[in-house]
Amino acid sequence: MKPDIHPQYQEVVFQDVSCDFSFLTRSTLSSKDKIKWEDGNEYPLIKVEVSSHSHPFYTGKQKMLDTSGRVDRFRKRYQK
Repeated sequence: MKPDIHPQYQEVVFQDVSCDFSFLTRSTLSSKDKIKWEDGNEYPLIKVEVSSHSHPFYTGKQKMLDTSGRVDRFRKRYQK
């Protein structure tokens, strides 16, 4: 293998900002943000919008987001 072409594979913490859920895993992603984990060590922190803890497919909870009445406007426009 060629030296110095592969990204560093390290332990990082992923934090789901929608439900305040975090987990420690290994990844090639890095961040300037750090977090102190349960074992007392500091790890890079990666913030994500959706994880398995908040995704409707894994939780079985469906969320309906209707910003500014888009569904109503659609139904009104194509109503016969």
